[in-house]
Amino acid sequence: MTQQEEKTTITSMPRIGDPAPHFEAVTTQGNISFPEDYKGKWVILFSHPADFTPVCTSEFMTFAKLEADFNRLNTQLVGLSVDGLYSHIAWLRTIKERIEFRDMKNVEVKFPLIEDISMNVATKYGMIQPNESSTKAVRAVFFIDPKGIIRAMIYYPLSLGRNFKELKRVIIGLQTADKHAVALPADWQPGEDVIVPPANSCGAAADRMAGKDEGVYCKDWFFCMKPLAKEEVEMA
Repeated sequence: MTQQEEKTTITSMPRIGDPAPHFEAVTTQGNISFPEDYKGKWVILFSHPADFTPVCTSEFMTFAKLEADFNRLNTQLVGLSVDGLYSHIAWLRTIKERIEFRDMKNVEVKFPLIEDISMNVATKYGMIQPNESSTKAVRAVFFIDPKGIIRAMIYYPLSLGRNFKELKRVIIGLQTADKHAVALPADWQPGEDVIVPPANSCGAAADRMAGKDEGVYCKDWFFCMKPLAKEEVEMA
């Protein structure tokens, strides 16, 4: 690989904290300019390997079932694969008319699904992983905040369907961390205690350890927590 090719490969992978790369695209819900069209909303931008495939079908039905929950969290779903628009339309129609999965049937997908035959968007977002497939996007998920900044990413291989409880937990967690200026421990769920940022001075740390910081309790000087009621967390 030449230095230029290596540079292109590296820069095609956006990172957490980067502005979401801009693109314009045709979707099943019309043309979009991304991320500008969704300013003020959270966005889950996700890719799937191909239309008319079983794992992707199960995922799209689940996304559609949960769309109202994500909407209540001020979150827009936007899908993508390297298939064409007419393939997308035919596949989504087939899902609605013919596919039953678990407790889901007659499922209508209303969120936009991007046509990306050129792989332009998939390449910009690092959704093409050559060691997995050079012709299909992996199951990438990008969490983008209302300012158009990438806040989290999850990548799944072609063979593994996504965990939708985790996708929803990530959105709720990011919104909670932003709103309350806290961090969230392993396996955190709404209603559980949250982590308080480290004290900014030795005196403040000592006060916390002595129990003088109201509502905060410490396991040690660097590990302090406080309750955060489920009612204070945005939930769908």
